[in-house]
Amino acid sequence: MIKRVSIATVLFTLTISSVLWFCNTIIQKAAEGKTYDRISFTPNFKVGLLLGTSKTLKNGHQNLYFNNRINAATSLFKAGKIQYLIISGDNGHSDYDEPTDMKNELIKNGIDSTKLYLDYAGFRTFDSIKRAKEIFGQSEILIISQKFHNERAIYISNRLSINASGFNASDVSNYYGFKTSIREKFARVKVIIDFLIGTQPKFLGDKIHIK
Repeated sequence: MIKRVSIATVLFTLTISSVLWFCNTIIQKAAEGKTYDRISFTPNFKVGLLLGTSKTLKNGHQNLYFNNRINAATSLFKAGKIQYLIISGDNGHSDYDEPTDMKNELIKNGIDSTKLYLDYAGFRTFDSIKRAKEIFGQSEILIISQKFHNERAIYISNRLSINASGFNASDVSNYYGFKTSIREKFARVKVIIDFLIGTQPKFLGDKIHIK
């Protein structure tokens, strides 16, 4: 019995490891040469897509992912790399509003509010990308998030026939981002499953025209 359990455990571990490796490899290859770390090397885009995250952590501390994405989006605007920005995030209940929090911070940084479009139904990265095309009418976008997130978003964009690149906001330390790193590994498996089973966004709705 012990031997059988040991063999089953080893096989299960190998299977999970293989699936994680396979999905990670597919997503990394999809994003090869499509992400940028430096403003000067980043192509110009009409529209950027800022992927949402919470302003603060559950313990009340500032969320560094949030701060770094805001800084990246601000820098891209001021360098003339984007003209408009879709801010896509979760506004699932009245006291949690990622897009508005991000918009307010960008305005504090001197960004013109008329250049900002809010997508309140970006509950997942898949939804944000799909809605950028179906609701906001964009077939070419510059995605703004951390590199690991941009890679997954670019894979989704490729599958949806969107020409996407990513600007990599500054990442965080390995210690700070440990839980996020683990979640990302399984998120990469989930997104491939989503395409296999034909998952659709939670909401679509009326189209929004960007000037």
